[in-house]
Amino acid sequence: MPTEREPRPRSPASSSSSKRPRPSSSRSSSTTVLPTLLNWLMIALVTNLALSRAVTQSWTWGYEGKWANPRKIRDLVFPSPPLTLSESQLALHDGSNPSRYPLYIAIDGDVYDVSDGGMRNYGPGGAYSAFAGRDAARAFVTGCFKTHLTHDLRGLSEGDLEIVENWKSFYAKHAKYRYVGRVVHPPIEPSTPIPELCDGGKAQPGAAAGAASGRG
Repeated sequence: MPTEREPRPRSPASSSSSKRPRPSSSRSSSTTVLPTLLNWLMIALVTNLALSRAVTQSWTWGYEGKWANPRKIRDLVFPSPPLTLSESQLALHDGSNPSRYPLYIAIDGDVYDVSDGGMRNYGPGGAYSAFAGRDAARAFVTGCFKTHLTHDLRGLSEGDLEIVENWKSFYAKHAKYRYVGRVVHPPIEPSTPIPELCDGGKAQPGAAAGAASGRG
């Protein structure tokens, strides 16, 4: 009588058992190229910085634009929402307490932080400290730094208003100063007199150029 036999598992073919996956040479080469490339880039960067420092006494070959300012780069990559300040809030930023309130100036409602590089000129005792913590747009045109420290632009010509826009553009594009928001002014009563001219006549356009450029 035939006897039953247990089924035996079939062994894989010898040809298939000899074929085993081998590590890819392209993958191993790519893992060595990347660290090498990073090392060369680091060496090139350090060499460039050292040469720049030795030749120009700066780390950026004498370039002082906004791309050399870490704060400007941070603001471009991680922009902060613009502030909305009242006149009393803006007044706190006059440089008297810089550890708590950055140094701000305002022109026609636009507020700019001039803490970086502007403390000597706009801070307490500076040549243009009267501009700090307020909107003195009119004085930027007329040069009347005592009687025209106001945002009231009534009575100015179109050319004068264009000068105001030029100052705003100057501060917004400055390598160190930066735009931070707006100040909200109460409405000007139409019956309020227009600020009188200083010294009996209007100063020449651009009289406040020294203040806007930060040069004392």
